[in-house]
Amino acid sequence: MKLSQRMQNVVESQTIAMTKKARELKSKGHDVISLSIGEPDFDTPEVICNSANRAMGNGETHYPPVLGTIDFRTAIKNKLLKENNIEVELDEIIVSNGAKQSIFNAVMTLINPGDEVIIPAPYWVSYPSMVHYAGGKVVSIESAAENHFKISAEELESKINANTRLIIFSSPCNPSGSVMSTEEIEEWVKVLEKHPEVYVIADEIYEKILFTDKPKSLGAYPSLKGRIATVNGLSKGYAMTGWRIGYMAGPKEWIQACEKYQGMISSGANSVGQAAGAFALHNLAAQQEVENMRISFNKRRQLMSQMIADIHGMNCPEPQGAFYYFPDVSHYFGQTTADSKRIMNSDDLCMYLLETAHVATVSGSAFGTPSCIRLSYAASEEQLTEAMKRISMALTQLN
Repeated sequence: MKLSQRMQNVVESQTIAMTKKARELKSKGHDVISLSIGEPDFDTPEVICNSANRAMGNGETHYPPVLGTIDFRTAIKNKLLKENNIEVELDEIIVSNGAKQSIFNAVMTLINPGDEVIIPAPYWVSYPSMVHYAGGKVVSIESAAENHFKISAEELESKINANTRLIIFSSPCNPSGSVMSTEEIEEWVKVLEKHPEVYVIADEIYEKILFTDKPKSLGAYPSLKGRIATVNGLSKGYAMTGWRIGYMAGPKEWIQACEKYQGMISSGANSVGQAAGAFALHNLAAQQEVENMRISFNKRRQLMSQMIADIHGMNCPEPQGAFYYFPDVSHYFGQTTADSKRIMNSDDLCMYLLETAHVATVSGSAFGTPSCIRLSYAASEEQLTEAMKRISMALTQLN
């Protein structure tokens, strides 16, 4: 069967690919610990599940509007105003099947072939694929561990030209866990004010998993009104990955285009999930469950910090959000395994760790930073301790 050229150009996500390989090893009886997937290991809080049961009992099981239900968009509108100081109307919000679809909608409705899209690295694996699919050109800006994997306003401005159409970034960042401070955001605002033709997708999906002061959202600045798409969802903070509920708030014209595009692809996100989402955003018990998970993630973060510090050759700033460490492992490049295979890059190292230590990680090349690997600490403390022990032992066997 000859597939379309469009489909042949799509590259599988390396996080998904590594998860597949880990599952294959597990199916053969190996004890594999996965630190590769970006999913909370917590179940959805019971109080949120109960709200979904009530919604089903009340008959909220029919097709919802493509934009999303009034109740859920009202809850989003109130949340954005209260927590982010972002003021939007109901017709400036669209609910999608996960934040990934929200971002894909935004890219596909804005980017024409040849348009340039600036993406600071490290970046979430799907951003460049979406841009390429739309025919756009990715302009990556590299960062360094020494700068906590953040780029300056000057570096951002140096990449903006007449072809620049869009900037995509996440904060807290997947994979680095870095968080842009309010001061750093304001420096970006000064740059963006000089370039009114440039739009921005601000991915805030990890907003609830934060270990520092909450920074101001880019969408809260009046001078950028009409150019910022704020994307968020329930997967990470509320442990609702399988519910597939995300949303985007932005300029009405952009939202209308996303509504038309999503209507062609999938129509509205599931009605029961939206009912549960509306409940989750305003219920105090649900918010307490979110905070409890954040506290648990913070304990794991501190545990990981100690274990990584004990491994010679791993250079990694402590993350301020999300649930990932992103250590630089270039120290091991050029070394050889016990069976004389040379580790040339982070792809090789990740495969070595999977096959030798039976720990699944993700190569930094997937995130635009090939000197690093991503370690997810969305696992129990026992699993993390065992995984890092195995990784340390495997690394000491290289020479």
